[in-house]
Amino acid sequence: MNTFEPALLVLEDGTVEEGTAYGARGTRLGEAVFSTGMTGYQETLTDPSYARQIVVQTAPHIGNTGINDEDPESRRIWVAGYVVRDAARRPSNWRSRRTLEEELIAQDVVGIQGVDTRAITRHLREAGAMRAGIFSGADAERPTAELLEAVRGQEPMAGTRLAEEVSVSEPYVVEPADHGFVGEPLRQVAAIDLGIKTMTPVRLAERGLRVTVLPATTSFAELQQLGPDGVFLSNGPGDPATAAAQIGLLREVLQARIPFFGICFGNQILGRALGFGTYKLPFGHRGINQPVMDHATGTVEITAQNHGFAVDAPIGQVVTAPEERFGRVEVSHSSLNDDVVEGLRCLDVPAFSVQYHPEAAAGPHDSAYLFDRFVELMTGAAATTTGGDTTHA
Repeated sequence: MNTFEPALLVLEDGTVEEGTAYGARGTRLGEAVFSTGMTGYQETLTDPSYARQIVVQTAPHIGNTGINDEDPESRRIWVAGYVVRDAARRPSNWRSRRTLEEELIAQDVVGIQGVDTRAITRHLREAGAMRAGIFSGADAERPTAELLEAVRGQEPMAGTRLAEEVSVSEPYVVEPADHGFVGEPLRQVAAIDLGIKTMTPVRLAERGLRVTVLPATTSFAELQQLGPDGVFLSNGPGDPATAAAQIGLLREVLQARIPFFGICFGNQILGRALGFGTYKLPFGHRGINQPVMDHATGTVEITAQNHGFAVDAPIGQVVTAPEERFGRVEVSHSSLNDDVVEGLRCLDVPAFSVQYHPEAAAGPHDSAYLFDRFVELMTGAAATTTGGDTTHA
């Protein structure tokens, strides 16, 4: 639209940034966070883990490749609001079908452009992620004190339960044959959708796994009816301390010794199922350039991440899980930026998890081996390692 209507970004500490309207007009509230990815804005917008969050893009130029119909990672845009510095006036990419602003308007996402996103990011790094609001159109003309009151009146992210809001309501199946695998499926996987990204079951299917994606409310009895060879818990938004149903489900899965793999929110749920605590990070990890150490090999992986909570478990030692029935566990990966737990490996039950997103949508392919590891866990023998993914995000 590029009409240069005024817009405001208001943070709960009283910070006010003036810019111009981008996308739909009106008011949107959420937690202000920043993402350091230089590419992949379409995947960021459609990642359900960003539900109820206002995303600040540190990359200065956003929208230059437009929007296509192949890269969405879910059925809709989930970010509550969008903050960019320089919005592209016209896209230039052979796959583009429409502009980013047209997509934001169509999906009623309120944004702001023309603000110093790197200065905002530095502020959030120092003060931490906080409640915020974007106000444009007539709403931007309201008194600042009134806008600040609205920002401070919303619920904080800590204590918020969101997985059920973003999950599917009905199961669906992703077949290996549809993603380049030749032959009968090797195993069947039940994937609990807590905010799953489209590419994740594809990565599993590429390796010969038939994946049934299930709602977040699935019970263990319903899971048993499916008779899966393995269980997967996806990424997703919200505070893991509120996921009592999913924690209980996973404890039954572990007790039954069904092979388990979890990523992101699934990693936090494994931590809590084992009896560890979780806590909110000051500003979280969001982007596609996060360095992680694999303690088993000493390899450094560059990873895609999007999380504001982390598992509180000891690094550098094998310990008995606080839930002693599950035996020994170790931290398998940790962040090289701030020593946050980035992965767990159980030694007495068939389960492991990582805090990051190995599906590479968007992001690097360093962690593709984790999907092969899950195949190995279910088959009891070394899988045919792909050395990478067949479908490039």
